[in-house]
Amino acid sequence: MALSPIQLTTTTTTLLLLVFLLLTIYIQSTAADSADSATPLGPSAMVLPLTLSAPNSSRTLSHSRRHLQRSESHSTATARMPLYDDLIPYGYYTTRIWIGTPPQTFALIVDTGSTLTYVPCSTCEQCGKHQDPNFQPDWSSTYQPLKCSMECTCDSEMMHCVYDRQYAEMSSSSGVLGEDIVSFGKQSELKPQRTVFGCENVETGDIYSQRADGIMGLGRGDLSIVDQLVEKGVIGNSFSLCYGGMDVGGGAMVLGGISPPAGMVFTHSDPARSAYYNIDLKEIHIAGKQLPINPMVFDGKYGTILDSGTTYAYLPEPAFKAFKDAIMKELNSLKLIQGPDRNYNDICFSGVGSDVSQLSKTFPAVDLVFSNGNRLSLSPENYLFQHSKAHGAYCLGIFQNENDQTTLLGGIIVRNTLVMYDREHLKIGFWKTNCSEIWEILHLLSPPPALPSASPPLAPSGPQFYTMPEDLIVGFITFEMILSIMPPKLKPHLTKLAAFVAHGLEVDTSQVHLLNITPEYGHSVITWAIYPAGSGDYISHAAARNILAGIAEHRVSLPPMFGNYQVFDWSIEPPAERTWWQQHHLAVVMTIFITILLGLLASGMWFVWRRRWHSFGSYKPVNYVFPEHELQPL
Repeated sequence: MALSPIQLTTTTTTLLLLVFLLLTIYIQSTAADSADSATPLGPSAMVLPLTLSAPNSSRTLSHSRRHLQRSESHSTATARMPLYDDLIPYGYYTTRIWIGTPPQTFALIVDTGSTLTYVPCSTCEQCGKHQDPNFQPDWSSTYQPLKCSMECTCDSEMMHCVYDRQYAEMSSSSGVLGEDIVSFGKQSELKPQRTVFGCENVETGDIYSQRADGIMGLGRGDLSIVDQLVEKGVIGNSFSLCYGGMDVGGGAMVLGGISPPAGMVFTHSDPARSAYYNIDLKEIHIAGKQLPINPMVFDGKYGTILDSGTTYAYLPEPAFKAFKDAIMKELNSLKLIQGPDRNYNDICFSGVGSDVSQLSKTFPAVDLVFSNGNRLSLSPENYLFQHSKAHGAYCLGIFQNENDQTTLLGGIIVRNTLVMYDREHLKIGFWKTNCSEIWEILHLLSPPPALPSASPPLAPSGPQFYTMPEDLIVGFITFEMILSIMPPKLKPHLTKLAAFVAHGLEVDTSQVHLLNITPEYGHSVITWAIYPAGSGDYISHAAARNILAGIAEHRVSLPPMFGNYQVFDWSIEPPAERTWWQQHHLAVVMTIFITILLGLLASGMWFVWRRRWHSFGSYKPVNYVFPEHELQPL
């Protein structure tokens, strides 16, 4: 039966709608496939293992020191700075500073055993992969290299001042000395200051392999950032550190003087005894019993040194033997097990339980007694670290200082302890507290006074401070996150975790993709990627700066179920190269669609024309004589 024009038009319309619907579904599925090509788990990203500070990692420097003129007028300005990371697995605590104009951000290990602050330079010939991009002197309008003079060591061309630092754990850092604007963060009431620092050209050992960008030298010396700020008269001659506890990490640092809290225990610190921050330790008590050792053992070589850049504590042989024997006697009911690293003869105990708050019920109290009779009581978290391979097991974090009579007390000794380095009055104070809440405890979070508009920015935060070349095309941004829970417990909650990451970085959840997840030292190392919104090929500079600000300033906030975490090591990646089909599939599909459309239209027109031709062909004139037909009989 021939189709009428109306029927033909309806059929053609239906076919066109069907083709259009199929085309829409195809385009959507192609877009989804393109987005899914980077979803879990996509291309495997290389994740470098975290490196623990090696035992006996005190940094021994030889440097000249001159006495500063002490001002009796105390400056009220302080630089209040949060601390990040943890002793385990990182081996250190870091803070963030901003260098240059516009500011470039860096994560630096706070180290009272070093006197120079340094960061890797863009000209570095041998530098490792660190948390942030290298310092770009050419990007800073305020950077000046120090010119060669009689007061510094000069390069071979006698043009610039250089430095070379060798450390006891066989690592080193060398480079040129420069001067630039240094900012201390949004909680600081201290204005940005011109400061001398090192721009690294060569790194070796732990300095090369560590995640942190560099060192913030807090020791005594001309180039120490503390000495420079004190000499300028912008802070009091004091600073304080407060390290977070076991399984918590973080903490706080204050450059400048604060009022000592009631109950702070002080001991004398003599800069003439050594260039390091020494204390007058005379006795160690375990479970209320004094160790049977000569007090002079704590006065060998450099004496008893506090070094925040060292992870553990190290005692001379007689003191360590007595300490170990007393601890073993108190814990004879616990089972001894092998340590997490077979290369070290760690003393570890199992069957204790994972609740850190209950450790004092099993492990004895340890007291450090000073020459003035004051004593610092240590909790188990101040001399133990968690076994990374055995649940509910702990190991001694105090070791023998091989072939060295110095008593070296690292960061483990002062967990959850506010330590005040009162250089003005030659004493060091200790106050046990919860360092994760130190700001509230000391009431230091009052807003800093507003500065005149002509002053440099107080808090280099926000997207405008993350600069990038104008011709850079941002395809996607990657960064890593370490969580204090293992992958098997984490994987069921990855979707929820991605939502928290998206919220913190102010992007859509569909932009957040998991690239990799691996276990490291009892933690999970996750590599994330932030892709362009929608079907875009690149991320705008404004959006990229906002994402980088969120990563660098730790805006990602996670609930307690995810444990302790740290975000670091971001990088900008170019757009991924697209295949010929990815580049031209839309044009090919549109060509096919138009061809089908034109074919259907041509077929429709041909059917309409043929219908009309048949109609015209059967028309007869009015006076046409029809032939007569004989009627057939019924």
